[in-house]
Amino acid sequence: MLAQKPKSWEVRVAFFKEPIVTVQNIVVAGKSGAGKQPRIDVLLAEYGLKQISTGNIFREYLGAYGKIRGQVKADHLWADGKFASDSAIKEVLSPAASAANVKVESALLGFKAAQYVDRGKFVPDDITNALFEAAFTANGGKGMVLDGYPRTPEQSQFLIDLSRRCGTKLDLVLVVDNENEAIVARTIGRRICPNKECGKVFHLEFKPPTPEGKCTACGTPVILRSDDTEEKIRTRLQEFENKALPAIQALTAAGIAAVHVPGNLPVFTDEAVRESVMSQVKPKLG
Repeated sequence: MLAQKPKSWEVRVAFFKEPIVTVQNIVVAGKSGAGKQPRIDVLLAEYGLKQISTGNIFREYLGAYGKIRGQVKADHLWADGKFASDSAIKEVLSPAASAANVKVESALLGFKAAQYVDRGKFVPDDITNALFEAAFTANGGKGMVLDGYPRTPEQSQFLIDLSRRCGTKLDLVLVVDNENEAIVARTIGRRICPNKECGKVFHLEFKPPTPEGKCTACGTPVILRSDDTEEKIRTRLQEFENKALPAIQALTAAGIAAVHVPGNLPVFTDEAVRESVMSQVKPKLG
């Protein structure tokens, strides 16, 4: 049987249809408070990706350990900066983890991270990498916007190697640029909804909550994050220059394309943000 000739309208539709762009992973980087989230939102909507945030990863695994923390005696498993073997830690955590329906692997990672977080210390790369790898592989190694990782050159190399092991790739690094003083002013005025099911972010000047200081979405009183003081903000800005900037450079040195978008715009609207992002991203990704 001869194939039917397509109708004229079918030819026109096929001719004008835009090609599907397959994006696997995009890294979004920038100083803390630079304005990354609105740009991430654009990428999520345009390419159907999922946001993977280092902060959320830490909260997930710390939360897993937190569910059983009161039921275990684990102080002896960490001393002088050294951990007992993973098998020894799991043996201690397993009964409580099983009773609480918590994965012992998650509790193990949370236990390790907690030893540093509780003491106000930076979590070492090897533990951060292990936490990130668990989340990355759980999502099949693709379909993600990576937020807050990598933050050191060593983490960049780990990410490159990890994506290769997963048979995936990093398509692009998007860097959100902003001036330090603008970031300080913006962050001091930032307020968040503490409701975990909401989490809406506000700014006292640019995107205020209700006159009563409540979330416009759920009505919960908004709060100032404990790490949004000027002293802590400037510490984070210096941390970006010392570690995160070299991490970006390590990715680009490996041949991963990078684009820069402004964190401040003359007119801040959803469409203006979208245009500023896509005008830079489309030429790289198609």
